[in-house]
Amino acid sequence: MADTETRARTFGTLLAAMVTPFTQDGDVDYDAAGELAAKLVDDGCDGLVVTGTTGETSTLTDEENLGMFKAVLEAVGGRAKVIAGTGTNDTRHSVSLSRGAAELGVDGLLLVTPYYNKPSQAGVRAHFETVASATELPVMLYDIPGRTGIPIETDTILRLAEHPNIAGLKDAKADFGAVTRVLTKTDLAVYSGDDALTLPWMAAGALGVVSVTAHVATKQFRALVDAALAGDFATARRIHFELDPVIRGVMTRVQGAVATKQVLKWQGVLPNSVVRLPLVEPGDAELALIRNDLAEAGMDFAA
Repeated sequence: MADTETRARTFGTLLAAMVTPFTQDGDVDYDAAGELAAKLVDDGCDGLVVTGTTGETSTLTDEENLGMFKAVLEAVGGRAKVIAGTGTNDTRHSVSLSRGAAELGVDGLLLVTPYYNKPSQAGVRAHFETVASATELPVMLYDIPGRTGIPIETDTILRLAEHPNIAGLKDAKADFGAVTRVLTKTDLAVYSGDDALTLPWMAAGALGVVSVTAHVATKQFRALVDAALAGDFATARRIHFELDPVIRGVMTRVQGAVATKQVLKWQGVLPNSVVRLPLVEPGDAELALIRNDLAEAGMDFAA
């Protein structure tokens, strides 16, 4: 297996799955995106995933996706890895968006399993290989069957790992046995795609996390990842327990992008918590649950 430092240089170790800020009228707020990217990097992220799931990519136009890549590159390019979410359920569309991202100068691509179509594993493999071959950029596969309807089967991942441009895996399948086999059999840089599973995945050899909750607790996630990479699992375990109510508040009460924008507004990082339909902002009962969870972690936001 390639050493940790070499693998970390490809994508980083703590990557925030960035939200896409909107104006009050619902347009993409590129200035706010650049400011958020800079804050995340200042606070400890060495990578940013731009317009992935949390970035509401499914309701962005190609122009908006490319605009987000450009805004984040201008804000933090050279200080952190900028990974563009260019995967869709249309292979030709994914190729086109990936080439556009490459022309802008992003550091890598995040490619989600083709959703809705429910292709065979042969189709999944052909899709990823086609998109990965369209540029010279390193690719991180994104396995999240809860959203896409199908998994990337482990045998498929092992075959895809042979592609020279496929260098990473964001695992959001919550199958410890499957991720262990990938870690054992490949040199892929594996990342937890579930904030709550960062510690166990890293204990098995994952390189880090692509995190939603890191938006609102960046420094704690940085400390957790650093401790785990150093083999200091007593410290990592302590931080894992401290983060539990934060992760609960951000990831379990409402959709992650919705909760994250709300907390960032409370923190004064974003001017609003606007999301695009079909997402809607939290109701009063949901806001109360999120506040209670965060208060448990010492983050108090008055009603």
